[in-house]
Amino acid sequence: MTAIEPCCDACQSPPLAPDSRWLRAARWARRLSWVSLAWMLTEAAVGLWQGLAAGSIALTGWALGSGVEGVASVIVIWRFTGDRTHSPTAERNAQRAVALSFWLLAPYVAAESLHHLLRADHAGTTAIGIALTAAAVVAMPILGRAKRRLAVELRSGATAGEGTQNYLCAAQAAGVLFGLAVTAARPGAWWVDPVIGLGIAAAAGWQGVQSWRGQTCTC
Repeated sequence: MTAIEPCCDACQSPPLAPDSRWLRAARWARRLSWVSLAWMLTEAAVGLWQGLAAGSIALTGWALGSGVEGVASVIVIWRFTGDRTHSPTAERNAQRAVALSFWLLAPYVAAESLHHLLRADHAGTTAIGIALTAAAVVAMPILGRAKRRLAVELRSGATAGEGTQNYLCAAQAAGVLFGLAVTAARPGAWWVDPVIGLGIAAAAGWQGVQSWRGQTCTC
């Protein structure tokens, strides 16, 4: 996972006056967040189904992380609705809510990963899980880039943070995809799956720290 830099000057500045261009960008931010929410819910449902069925803690942890990232999409939708659109207080509270959700996720994934390592649990093969993570590797960076561009125009750290989470989702999906492929080809490499799970737990914990500090903007 790549480190997340502190907010740039554009995202730290107060929101611009709501002219037609700004309002159009806000509408696009809401639309992209709805698209992300639908995608994340699909990832969470299918990923949990396949992760539990195959005994893959990495896939299960990634699916739970997708659910957490769906919360970020809900927050951006909430952030750009009604009077909250220009509220710096609402944005700060939203960032802290996301931080708490990541901190709830990280201990579970870490504990399950260690449990699988100590018991030498072998994850099974899942073609659906491989296809799902491969699709995320392609789609998430596209969404993340679009949101980060909108974040500069909107001067919104929340929107930039959601875009960063899309990049994080893609990076984690790539790790899970690698682990699933290795496990399918070489069952003796069963330990790769829980090790990747530990990496996901660490990434979730670090993302929570950054969100709590208000450092999720990477314009």
